Amino acid sequence: MQKERKLIIAGNWKMNKTVAEALDLVQGLKRELGAVKEIDIVVCPPFTALGEVSKQILDSNIRLGAQNMSEQNEGAYTGEVSAGMLKEFSVRFVILGHSERRQYQNESDALVCKKTLAAHAASLKPIVCVGETLQEREGGKMEEVLGQQLRGSLAGLTKEQIADTIIAYEPVWAIGTGRNATPQQAQQAHAFLRKTLAEQFDGAVAKRVRIQYGGSVKPGNAREIMCQPDVDGALVGGASLEVRGFSDIVKNSI
Repeated sequence: MQKERKLIIAGNWKMNKTVAEALDLVQGLKRELGAVKEIDIVVCPPFTALGEVSKQILDSNIRLGAQNMSEQNEGAYTGEVSAGMLKEFSVRFVILGHSERRQYQNESDALVCKKTLAAHAASLKPIVCVGETLQEREGGKMEEVLGQQLRGSLAGLTKEQIADTIIAYEPVWAIGTGRNATPQQAQQAHAFLRKTLAEQFDGAVAKRVRIQYGGSVKPGNAREIMCQPDVDGALVGGASLEVRGFSDIVKNSI
């Protein structure tokens, strides 16, 4: 399909896959997707598998992402991983502010913003996640919530930095539930996010920003969602954990 912006489809493996399982998965993806040039393909394994996966995809069209990072460069921060550590494994992308971290680790917009700025300082491309709960959507607060998250998570970025940032719209009610936003709901949210970016930065920059959809993306619904004018890819959870599902999502989106 012809798109204004190049699609980016990323697989968020979350806390799944041993190193051996990760290698099996990525070897299969290389076989299935090696010829795909129209779409940017990213895999985001757990930290423990980054090193081996990095070696496996070194000369392929698949890029490496991490699922999180610290806003700090180094120091007494037990259990944290810095941008510099990620770069040792040729990580290019990093997911920040995922709803699961916002919920379980109480990450605020201000913290996500610090991490986003730290990612840019290290020349990593952040994938910044925003999304509303079912209660917020049904209460008519979707735009209020998304606007607050977006503005807070991107405060202080330059126009150059925002153009090199990926936004992931992930309605919390559609993550891992089997439910997904209709293509029309996805487009409505993405158009609102782009409008908010235009207000916060400017229209020309907003047009360059890629906005992914995430939330129970599957081979069967990928193309219809990706056809929407303001949807520029997908952040895939469960379906990215096996070769056939993720490969079919990518192939169905071409």
